[in-house]
Amino acid sequence: MTTPIGSHDRYALSFTSGGLLVREADVIVAEYLRSRDWVVVRYAVTEQNLLQARTTSSSVRVTRETIQRLGVFDDAELELLAKSSLTERCHLMWAAACRRYELIGDFAEEVVRERFLLMNPMLSNEDFERFMTGKSLWHPELDELKPSTRAKLRQNIFRMLHEVGLRSEEGAIVPALLSERVYEAFAAHRPSDIRFFPTTLPMEAMR
Repeated sequence: MTTPIGSHDRYALSFTSGGLLVREADVIVAEYLRSRDWVVVRYAVTEQNLLQARTTSSSVRVTRETIQRLGVFDDAELELLAKSSLTERCHLMWAAACRRYELIGDFAEEVVRERFLLMNPMLSNEDFERFMTGKSLWHPELDELKPSTRAKLRQNIFRMLHEVGLRSEEGAIVPALLSERVYEAFAAHRPSDIRFFPTTLPMEAMR
C-alpha cells in the first residue's frame, strides 16, 4: 500500500544548537544512576546548576534537551554510557541523537552511510540541501523553515558529525571504529543503530 504524500509524522526539529552534548550527558547520567528517576535528576541538575550554565534558562533548556536524548536509552545502555571511553560515549550520543530525531537518523542512514558505502567520501552542504528537498515531499514542515533555521539544523548536524569523528574539517566522511561492546549494544537494537554509522560491518547486524 502506498503512503500518501504528506501523511508522515512531522519531524521534530528542536536541535538547532548544542552538538552531541557528551559532557552534559556525563553529568546527567551520573545523577540518573543514583536515583533512577528523571524528575529527580532534572530538579537536581537545574537547582544545583550542575552543568555550570551561565543562566537558569540555559540550564533548563540544555538539561531538558540532554534528558530527552538520554531517554531513548534503557538502563543497560545508560550504564554502558557511564563506564565508556570518550570515543564510545561520542558514538552512543550520536546514536541517541539519531533515535531522538528522525531527521538526523534518516540523514545518517540515507546520506552519510550510503555515500560511504558507495565510496563517495565527501559530505557537503549541497548533500544536505538535496536531502532536505527530497524529504520535503513527505514532510512539508521542512518547506516552512526559515533559511536561517535550516542553516542552523545543517550546522548542528555537521557539528555533531565532527564531534563524533565521522566527518573531517575538510568534509570527508570518516569510517566509524566501533568498540565491541558498543557494536553489540547497537546490534541488539531493532532496527540496528549500526545503520547510523559509516562502516562496513556485516549486514547481518542490521537485521
